[in-house]
Amino acid sequence: MASKPSIPKGTRDFSPSEVAKRQYIIQKIRTHFENFGYQPIETPTFENSETLMGKYGEEGDRLIFKILNSGDYLAKANERYLSEKDSNKLTSSISEKALRYDLTVPFARYVVQHQNDIEFPFKRYQIQPVWRADKPQKGRFREFYQCDADVVGSTSLWQEVELVQLYDAVFTDLGLKGVTIKINNRKILSGIAEVIGASDKLIDFTVALDKLDKIGEDGVKKEMIAKGISETAIEKVQPLFHFTGTITEKIQKLSALLSSSAEGMKGVEELQFICSNVMDLGLSSAILDLDVTLARGLNYYTGAIFEIAPPSGVSMGSIGGGGRYDDLTGIFGLKNMSGVGISFGLDRIYLVIEELGLFPETVTSTSKALFFNLGQEETQYAMKAITDLRRAGIKVEMYPDNVKMGKQFQYADKRSIPFAVIVGGDEIANNNYSVKNLVSGEQHKLSFEELKAMLA
Repeated sequence: MASKPSIPKGTRDFSPSEVAKRQYIIQKIRTHFENFGYQPIETPTFENSETLMGKYGEEGDRLIFKILNSGDYLAKANERYLSEKDSNKLTSSISEKALRYDLTVPFARYVVQHQNDIEFPFKRYQIQPVWRADKPQKGRFREFYQCDADVVGSTSLWQEVELVQLYDAVFTDLGLKGVTIKINNRKILSGIAEVIGASDKLIDFTVALDKLDKIGEDGVKKEMIAKGISETAIEKVQPLFHFTGTITEKIQKLSALLSSSAEGMKGVEELQFICSNVMDLGLSSAILDLDVTLARGLNYYTGAIFEIAPPSGVSMGSIGGGGRYDDLTGIFGLKNMSGVGISFGLDRIYLVIEELGLFPETVTSTSKALFFNLGQEETQYAMKAITDLRRAGIKVEMYPDNVKMGKQFQYADKRSIPFAVIVGGDEIANNNYSVKNLVSGEQHKLSFEELKAMLA
């Protein structure tokens, strides 16, 4: 007996209703991307390994799915590394391509490759799947969609202001009220590292600090010590673990803490501009919060950084994030091209909306009516009506086989189709249709125009 087929861990099949709900979210996001002036692009599922490796830090590199070279991939393998079973060094000789880890680095590659055809500042959005060899858990998958909006070619902080507004517009439209848009600035983190005497450990410092919500204060301190950050430095950073107050009060505290750091004060000024303008313009339903522990582990952020937390009471990690990267395209040879972007986590947003029961019933609506199949002549008569209804944008369908009516009723019930249209010799003779409401049980004979009006 053949074994039951399965799919890889961290991937999923989607039912018709799940696909409909995902498309509902995507359409909302796409609409607002375009309202804000972003244009769509798409990039390949996989990139050359050299395009991706080294762009996400050590942790990110480990999570990139490598693709084995076609054919006899061991033929060109480095024999020394093969005999030593050194998988890290062997990989480069047997794998030249990899599945994309995110959409931002491929976007940077796209900008450099097509720079002569692009009008700057270039605002693009991209909605495509990405892959990460992460440990699967609730809300974390190995294959998932990202919905990104980025603009490159401008250093204006008004872009950050607009991106906060974009987040607010999308989540308001989805009915997700009370979403928190957390904001920080990498320059502030650099300034803090400078002030506490840990500038040489900036990456280790920020990666550990970013885990405060996950592993707690003691866990962060333990990781910092393990990375060689002194207890004296950790003592100086202690106030950050309990940093409270309004955004204005937090900015004032940061100004005092970072007064001796030029880099840190520049970050404070940038945060002041973004936050004050966002608050002046107002948000519809989202909450803006300055979170000084927010670091985001990706190495390429240089300015403002964002992370989105779901409404309180929902057990879920971040549902979006992003930030400013002053020279991401420089890794591909195009210098001084500043950019800033954000991403929506489609899969996690789906789970949050589902948990809160916010999907409209119409999202998964099926056909309005099922035309029963009672024979060749009846079907030909019914198909003329079906064709005209479809041309009018009304979703209807014909049961494909001439089987017992009980089976056709059962099919309509399982598909939650509200009306059955039954055509027999009498209906053909009188040029009408018998329509049964499968919810109330009522049945009427209607002309085509009456049927069309009822189903519209």
